[in-house]
Amino acid sequence: MTAVLPGQPPTVEPVAGLPLPDADLFSFAELLPPPERERLAALHAFLQAQVRPVVTDFWNRAELPLHLLPALAEHGLGELELSGAGRLFRGLAYAEVARADVSLSALVGIHNELVLGLIDALGSAEQKSRWLPDLRRFRALGAFALTEPDHGSDIAGGLATTALRDGDSWVLSGRKRWIGSGTVADVAIVWARDTADGQIKAFLVETGVPGWSATRIEHKMGLRIMQNADIVLDDVRIPASAALPGAQSFAAANEMLRNSRAWVGWQAAGVQLAIFDVARDYVLARRQFGRPLAAFQLVQEPLARILGNATASLGLMAQLARLQEAGTFGMSHAALAKATTTSLARESASLGRGLLGGNGVVTDHEMAKLFNDVEILYTYEGTYEINALIVGRAVTGVSAFV
Repeated sequence: MTAVLPGQPPTVEPVAGLPLPDADLFSFAELLPPPERERLAALHAFLQAQVRPVVTDFWNRAELPLHLLPALAEHGLGELELSGAGRLFRGLAYAEVARADVSLSALVGIHNELVLGLIDALGSAEQKSRWLPDLRRFRALGAFALTEPDHGSDIAGGLATTALRDGDSWVLSGRKRWIGSGTVADVAIVWARDTADGQIKAFLVETGVPGWSATRIEHKMGLRIMQNADIVLDDVRIPASAALPGAQSFAAANEMLRNSRAWVGWQAAGVQLAIFDVARDYVLARRQFGRPLAAFQLVQEPLARILGNATASLGLMAQLARLQEAGTFGMSHAALAKATTTSLARESASLGRGLLGGNGVVTDHEMAKLFNDVEILYTYEGTYEINALIVGRAVTGVSAFV
């Protein structure tokens, strides 16, 4: 076996000279039409060759590798939501980014689902002309500023950031927390409550305007490449034209949040493919008691369980993509998919970490990085518990929410 360098996958020797199957054992990519299948294969090859080998060092330093953004744009990842591709392709593309790095998949997903897609769907012609061309090429980055320090799961009723109309301007005041790309974004979609009618509305705010400050949240256990921020809006004055005409109530946010929960399901499926990749490579390369770890029954069983979890997650998400295409996709579908796939990912990460033994607690072999990133997936875009209650309400007709 070739020596394994920190942050690099081990060299794998095929068993009996035969190539090993891909982690997508049920070949969900084969459901795509040939052009999209070829595009996905090219995306996979790029991400595994040029992104996965370099991101661990950035993860350790909690630093965003900005130099990768032009290449991500060249592969269409800045404009997935406007590409005209089918839902299944977009989902599998999100999964492939997560398979290479979960933090970058968060950046790509938020950028597409909650910024680019929202401006395209709800923005004015002027707003689209101003921002979409640069966002599509990652020449500009956006942030989605909804969550607040005191309001997460109850944000619909508790949102405290205010928007005061003052002549030809809006004045925004309040605080936001956990805002992805908040310290590096060029523009933020800020959700605030109109003091005149009490409705929650969305505003495009160019970062760096007077009264705007963003501070990076330190000491995160996962998604360390993603630059989450605390944001303070201290009487930020923006022109009246900064309001998104299609986002005049929280209903607009609800639709976007439903779609983003589905995207997290694809993240959870993709990270499980990565967990399987890392675990299989490791147990084939590592020898104990004179044999490869892969030869032991107590190693093969958890490896098979990780693969089963990943396959179940992909199957669930592929069906969800069909519902999206058919227009029958609802919040209960999104909540069940997000809760289920991230719960399975949590089990897979635990099994993978165990398979690496002591090497599973350091990022040199990737698994510790994946283990910690999965904890974030389990919590953000609606915690497991909140999503479970959304499903419970849908199937019983009785709400457990206050």
